Amino acid sequence: MKQILLVIGCLILNGAISAQQLTKQEEKNRSFTGAMAKQEQYRVIYQMDNGDPKSIEKVLRNLNNALNDPRLKGKLQAELVAFSGGTDAYIKGSKYGNALKQLVAKGVIVVQCANTLKERKIERESIYDFIGLVPSGNGELILRQAEGWSVIKP
Repeated sequence: MKQILLVIGCLILNGAISAQQLTKQEEKNRSFTGAMAKQEQYRVIYQMDNGDPKSIEKVLRNLNNALNDPRLKGKLQAELVAFSGGTDAYIKGSKYGNALKQLVAKGVIVVQCANTLKERKIERESIYDFIGLVPSGNGELILRQAEGWSVIKP
């Protein structure tokens, strides 16, 4: 019986300590404001390879969120590369033309995979004039990552 009471007492004490530790962690979480931008410049490339409107809008929203993060203001060099289904956002007349122009105005490099244009038989003239071309979207991601860029695929 004494052993059972001793085990119960230990369990209660352990629960009290765990609750106290949890409270301390909750306090740390509540006061945490995120990582600090200590570097002079950050570089990121966003991958857009899905033509689903929700996916395209997610990529554009995520990229704009990064550009508007007060910690990264004036420190972020960004690129948006489209290939596969993501090319749909770059077709002239798409509903994303203004959003893409705004990104370019903010200094974002906006590029299209030439392989996708060839594979899908899309003429260069069919995509917005302010879009650049890269030989391959995957090649661009590989090179940028090797250069130290963060690669984001929302």
